[in-house]
Amino acid sequence: MELSPALQQSAAVDRPTVGDWVLLDASLARIEEVLERKSLFKRLAVGARNEIQPIAANIDTLFIVTSCNEEFKESRLERYLALCADAGAMPVIILTKTDLADDVDDYIRRARGTQAGVPVEAVNSLDPDSLDGVRSWIDGTTTVALVGSSGVGKSTLLNALAGRRLAATGEIREDDKKGRHTTSHRELHVLPTGGLLVDVPGMRELGVAEISDSINTVFNDIEALAMRCKFADCRHETEPGCAVLGAVESGELDSRRLSNYRKLLRENDLATMTVAEQRSRGRNFAKLVKTVKEIKQNRNDS
Repeated sequence: MELSPALQQSAAVDRPTVGDWVLLDASLARIEEVLERKSLFKRLAVGARNEIQPIAANIDTLFIVTSCNEEFKESRLERYLALCADAGAMPVIILTKTDLADDVDDYIRRARGTQAGVPVEAVNSLDPDSLDGVRSWIDGTTTVALVGSSGVGKSTLLNALAGRRLAATGEIREDDKKGRHTTSHRELHVLPTGGLLVDVPGMRELGVAEISDSINTVFNDIEALAMRCKFADCRHETEPGCAVLGAVESGELDSRRLSNYRKLLRENDLATMTVAEQRSRGRNFAKLVKTVKEIKQNRNDS
């Protein structure tokens, strides 16, 4: 559908995405305005554009899907959880392919360790009885988005929840357990039991920007430990009296978790600065264009 000139010139994050409510013109052929969003799941755009890309709007619950095999990574889950906190949605971690795992309880334990209090559902999407827990998060007024890497079983889960084939499914590669893209675009589905579900293609890159508060929410255990550090500006690297490093040494805190916390903060700081610089350049260019137009208009009037 065509966008109004104002939307065409707006930042990518302000343009319509799946889940948005929009205002159309009289012909019903052009989007004039994106209505206020109650939530927005977004990421830093892939490539050199350095802009925020909207993924899904007005989401109530985010199903973060991962599988019980080599694809499972706590650090990736923490990244999704930080973006979910920034979006203002409720996260639920869905562990798929439990029928192929030797120790499902270990995957559940590791998933729960990524953020205090996060719900975790373990399912075999080919067994309808195992989906009762997932279905309990969806009612007639709920909008849910399915996110996760390719090959973790999002499409199979979608089909199981819908009770019919809505999306193509594919197999993972045995050599690296990575999946092939079977979903090529974002789509909003109406579930027969009520509620809406957004199927999002697998995202290999999940860049973060402008989410420092959300990172702190996911890593609130590290934030709590940091309050006991000797220095207020402690970076938890080599400083004496660092309570965070002390927790790593004692085994209270996993070193992997601290490493990912640092990584996300560094990545977020760099990307946030870059996005801010681009916005500043955009504003300056817009002012320049306005000034040139005014000069031309004044010359024509004289």
